[in-house]
Amino acid sequence: MHISIDKRFPTLRNNTYFNSGSYGALSEDVRDAYNEYLSDREQHGAYWPVWMKKYEDVRGEIAALLGVTSSEITIGSSLSQCLNALVSALQFDGDRNRIIVTDFDFPTTAQIWHAQKQRGADIVRVPATADGKTILLEEFEKVIDDRTMLVSIPHVCYRNGSMLDISAIAKIARKHEALVYVDAYQSVGTRVLDAGQLAVDFLSGGFTKYLLGSTGTAFLYTRQALAQQLVPTQSGWFAQADVDAMAIGDNQPAPDARRFESGTPCIPSFYAASAGLGIIREIGLEYIQRRIESLTGEILARAEAAHYTVSTPVDPGTYGPLIALESNNMHRLVNLLGEEQIITSCRDRNIRISTHFYNSSDDVERLFDVLARHSKLLVRC
Repeated sequence: MHISIDKRFPTLRNNTYFNSGSYGALSEDVRDAYNEYLSDREQHGAYWPVWMKKYEDVRGEIAALLGVTSSEITIGSSLSQCLNALVSALQFDGDRNRIIVTDFDFPTTAQIWHAQKQRGADIVRVPATADGKTILLEEFEKVIDDRTMLVSIPHVCYRNGSMLDISAIAKIARKHEALVYVDAYQSVGTRVLDAGQLAVDFLSGGFTKYLLGSTGTAFLYTRQALAQQLVPTQSGWFAQADVDAMAIGDNQPAPDARRFESGTPCIPSFYAASAGLGIIREIGLEYIQRRIESLTGEILARAEAAHYTVSTPVDPGTYGPLIALESNNMHRLVNLLGEEQIITSCRDRNIRISTHFYNSSDDVERLFDVLARHSKLLVRC
């Protein structure tokens, strides 16, 4: 390990933390970054030159993380804000008005797409398998056709950790000249992601979870040609070609992905985002991916040995950083684990165990020792 985990992440001194899928563990780096912001405010008041540099530095680091250019990155306050701006640039009054969503969508993305029905969008949902563990590629083939404008895909399902084959789905979409949007909030920061190699048109995420920052900053990647072509109707002064112009006589969108931005950004969160990205850069995504794959493999092996029902697909490459175990009383079990300083979460009748590089085999051992004492709250297979 490159860093002292307990020193960098005080939460881990007293807790076994398996809840990064909800909120990444707080690091000293992020705490110090917030203190730096407060000090800058105290000393300088409005410190716009420094704040705008941090703003652009974060944009550049996200671009590097995804293997794209800075001009293809939108910075927003949340994934919802970024996606809503993108959606406002789409027209649904023609024959190509179909939007494909899935049973694995996070509520935000599903709700935003369904809200477009009143603008003429035809929303079609791709079903999961009967056991709820995955979505077969053939289900996408059934519904993607020449009426499809866009296919919206969560890379990793927030409920059970199932990871979809983005490249394969994108290939189907391209046959019908449909656009592809990926919600990568549950995968970015846990593995190497190259938006270009995935051949998607849009990809979004944020800093609350595995990027180790905080709320208040999210991002949207838009393929360059589309960033220059699509004109959103949701806008703000940071979305303008010249932010400093302060013009009120016209709307002049930025010539790149900045056109999907909005008003004054959440300055403190840039400090946190930069600190979180610094840790990811220091550790390295290749190492983080290997570490998470090792830990999730251990969890699956222990669950199988104990005959616990796993709600996550188990084949390599079919799941992300979180594993879900079926429970007959998920809230009770999560609370009992919490009483012993083991932090998990519950989703869809499962306890959700979300890992990051700062977890260890000792953490897995402790988790399953406590689960054994409460095994009546788990469904056995």
